[in-house]
Amino acid sequence: MTAGMLLLLCIPVSLPAQTDSTQNEEATTEAESSLIAPSIDFRTVQKSDNTIDFTARLNAKVNERSVNLYKMKITFFQVVNKEDKELGFVITDRLGKAFFHVKADSLETDAEGKLHFKAGFAGNKAMEPAEATADFKRAKLVITPVKEDSLLTVQIKLVELDKGTEKPVPETTVGIFVHRLFYPLKVAEGTTDENGEASAEIPNNLPGDPKGNLTLIGRLDENETYGNLEASVIQPWGIPVSDKLQKQPRALWSEHPPLWMLITFIVLMGAVWGHYLVIIIQLFRLRKEEPEPDSPTIDPIFK
Repeated sequence: MTAGMLLLLCIPVSLPAQTDSTQNEEATTEAESSLIAPSIDFRTVQKSDNTIDFTARLNAKVNERSVNLYKMKITFFQVVNKEDKELGFVITDRLGKAFFHVKADSLETDAEGKLHFKAGFAGNKAMEPAEATADFKRAKLVITPVKEDSLLTVQIKLVELDKGTEKPVPETTVGIFVHRLFYPLKVAEGTTDENGEASAEIPNNLPGDPKGNLTLIGRLDENETYGNLEASVIQPWGIPVSDKLQKQPRALWSEHPPLWMLITFIVLMGAVWGHYLVIIIQLFRLRKEEPEPDSPTIDPIFK
């Protein structure tokens, strides 16, 4: 009996190994830290036609470089009583931007008359989620062009929309811009009076489209209470500029430089490469004039 028990003790038995929870936590932390952390640049603009434009740009820092995230889903929400009400979603373009348009009449304000919005990215296997918020009071810009003789003037009115009523917003600076290809050109600005009105003079020598039309834009940027507002109007106050392709004269800013510049460039480059050619020719001449090594002499003893 004793011998049998000793035999059982000598038989090797495999025991299940206990998992190391510390290693699992470290692996999870490394996986989370390896995810890309994107960010959203969220901008809203209240238009004069009672609509709101949303612009969200999604980018991330990868290998110390800022990268625009393409074909990602950005969802827009209105926050009502701390609850997210989905308005819609847009897929980002090649610049990482998503544009969304909503009618402001259907939106619900809080007790202070503010609107609250959120732009969110849900994330994926390689990226963490991200979101950005924006809140502002309802307001509207109204732009009215006025022409008296040769004087061109733009009148701006800024009002707050409070439960269907319009309240003038005084002592606020509004900029006047002209639409251009890349970025609007600021031409004037004005400060609203007690009635929420301001006026600014527009130059009469601005280039327009082929018909002389100018797109005048009134803008309130990054206001703490109302955010961004914009109103626009088209007026034939510009100098007509043809959009047809025409052969331009030789100039520094054209594809065909002046002849004196072209001749100078050719002479200088010819002189530089001419020096290289002379050096190469001289090297070949020195190689040809190199003396040949003397033939080995034979000792007279071995003749």
